[in-house]
Amino acid sequence: MGILALGAGVAALLACLEWATAAAPPLSIEDLLHEEIPKAEKRAETPQVDNGACYVCHGNYDGEPLVRAHAKEKVGCIDCHGPSYDHRNDEDNVTPPDVMYGPDQIAPGCAKCHETHDAPAHKVIALWQERGLSKTDPDKLVCTDCHGEHRLKFRTVWWNKKTREVFVRKTHQEAEAEGRPAPGVPVQDEMR
Repeated sequence: MGILALGAGVAALLACLEWATAAAPPLSIEDLLHEEIPKAEKRAETPQVDNGACYVCHGNYDGEPLVRAHAKEKVGCIDCHGPSYDHRNDEDNVTPPDVMYGPDQIAPGCAKCHETHDAPAHKVIALWQERGLSKTDPDKLVCTDCHGEHRLKFRTVWWNKKTREVFVRKTHQEAEAEGRPAPGVPVQDEMR
């Protein structure tokens, strides 16, 4: 019985080998000629402004809602912050942008183009709660507290927004060791 089983096993193995070594039929696309190609998903609207020079260092703003909304309207970084050529060309990162906005300058800066704020109070409060803003004094709220994420979450350099002098400069390692300051942290607000 062992010999019969062995013979059947050898026959099965030979059949598998014959099948595996048989020439495969040529590939054919006959069945695919009438197949419809799926349509690509519609991409988000391409911004109409080039902020590429800014994204070299500030890549976090590429997908930021405030920047994207403005870019669709052909308003780029330079429209608010100036061309900032010296800032862009400073590999040491100590030259500030041409125009900076301290907390007291943000609303007037936005008001140059946006004359009114037409959001209903319940939406303002809901967004304020969603963002977990620590500011409770309405006089201290600024447009960018609710609109977009238009602050760097990780900084190694802070400038005095009025004198344009470097206020604090740290190495990347020093800044990382202290953690990444969240937007609206009082220390950061003082340095604007």
